Amino acid sequence: MSLEKYTSSVKLVNHNEQVVFNYLSDFKNLSSYLNSGLIEKITEKVPQIKITEFSSDQDSCRFNITGIGLAEIRIVNREPFKTIKVESSGGLPVSFTFWVQLIPVDSFQTKMRLTLHVEMGMMIKMMAGGKLQEGINKLADTLSVLPYQ
Repeated sequence: MSLEKYTSSVKLVNHNEQVVFNYLSDFKNLSSYLNSGLIEKITEKVPQIKITEFSSDQDSCRFNITGIGLAEIRIVNREPFKTIKVESSGGLPVSFTFWVQLIPVDSFQTKMRLTLHVEMGMMIKMMAGGKLQEGINKLADTLSVLPYQ
C-alpha cells in the first residue's frame, strides 16, 4: 500500500468564503443536489458502478455502491471559512482523506482547491490513478458552480 496525493487546479467560486464553507461543511446541503441527478452524471462514464441509497446528515453521508456495498464518508474537521477535512469510514476498497481549502479573493469570490490523499495498492493505483486526478478536477469544477445559498 502506498499513499498517493491528487490535487485539483484552483477554482474560482463566485461567493464569499463563509457562504461556500457553510454550504460545503454540511452534507445535508448536498443531499438534494446529488439526488437531483448529479450521481447519475458522475457515474455515467463508468456504467458498472451504480450509486444508490444516498443519505446524509450534517457530518456524514452514506451510499451503496454496486459490487462494493455500503460506504460512508465523514467530515472530521472544520476550520471555519478555510478548510473542511473528510475521511472515508468504511465500505470502500481504499481509504482516503479529502480536503477542501478556501482562500478569500474579495467579499464576493473565493479560491477553492481540493486535495485527496488515497492509500491504495499498486494494482489499484495502475488502474485508477489517472482517473482519480481527472475525478478530483471534475469534482472541483462541480463544486465551484453549486447553487450556494
